[in-house]
Amino acid sequence: MKKNLPTFILGIVLLTGLVAPLATGASAPGFYIEVLLGGLMAGVLYSLVALGFALIFKASGVFNFAQGAMVLFAALAVARLAERMPLWVAMLLATAIMIVLAWLVERLVLRPLVNQEGVALLMATLGVSYFLDGFGQTVWGSDIYKIELGIAKEPVMILDQLFQGGILVNKEDFVATIAAAALVASLMLFFQKTATGRALRAVADDHQAAQSIGIPLNRIWVIVWSVAGIVALVAGVIWGSKLGVQFSLSQVALKALPVVILGGFTSVAGAIVGGLIIGVGEKMAEVFLGPVMVKAFDLAGGGIENWFAYVLALLFLLVRPEGLFGEKHIDRV
Repeated sequence: MKKNLPTFILGIVLLTGLVAPLATGASAPGFYIEVLLGGLMAGVLYSLVALGFALIFKASGVFNFAQGAMVLFAALAVARLAERMPLWVAMLLATAIMIVLAWLVERLVLRPLVNQEGVALLMATLGVSYFLDGFGQTVWGSDIYKIELGIAKEPVMILDQLFQGGILVNKEDFVATIAAAALVASLMLFFQKTATGRALRAVADDHQAAQSIGIPLNRIWVIVWSVAGIVALVAGVIWGSKLGVQFSLSQVALKALPVVILGGFTSVAGAIVGGLIIGVGEKMAEVFLGPVMVKAFDLAGGGIENWFAYVLALLFLLVRPEGLFGEKHIDRV
């Protein structure tokens, strides 16, 4: 039973979307598809943030507490630079800043801690997180800033000829989802098809073995942190455009924690699949399961979207800590 419990949990997530609409009276297929699309689009954005965690964990075996601060710092850089230059130039400069930041983190923080205990690297990333929060406020300011992508924020109605009432889709969310999906696909090809990507996977499998065949660990770490910085930049621009660039933006990374727990800390594919499951699951739970719980238990309602992902992640931690796609660790005694 314990072995099959993750599948059982995923079945509950899917049944939430299949059965709950009948219980709430939301039988219109257009409304169901609208919620499903909203969950998928949110899931892609969660996956984008989770990728930063997965990439660094694969290369160094360390959970990067600084990923949320990197998202905020990149968004602040783009927002403030865009006040003085075109947006595309600001994004190019911000990309260069994130690459330089990756080099500094490797050179000043990670390199002196090579072969140290994992907890030392963990605390180092926590220190980097606090530094970026404070340094970002010092350099870029602490007000709320906007990132204008030039995309209309008003929702549009699609497929109104197929479904009664049509399907309401936010154009900005749709474009952001396409951009995030393209970046995710590019990263997958990079890891699978390029020599550098294969070297990254070799380092992830075994640091000492990779070094013994001539793969420079320090250079790999710079590349990984640079890629994670670029991912943080894209995530920061997207979320900054949706929510505004403010210091609470770093908390977006907390939404990616259930994603990496569900998909597996060492799996890029798991970050993608986990993000989609979390995105769809929380949207379905909020829209369909919420009213059922209100009627059944006489609750005030609302807020399910805030805790559903963490409850799902907790269940997986109890029965499958390595996640759906993570590697199982067997200790022989």
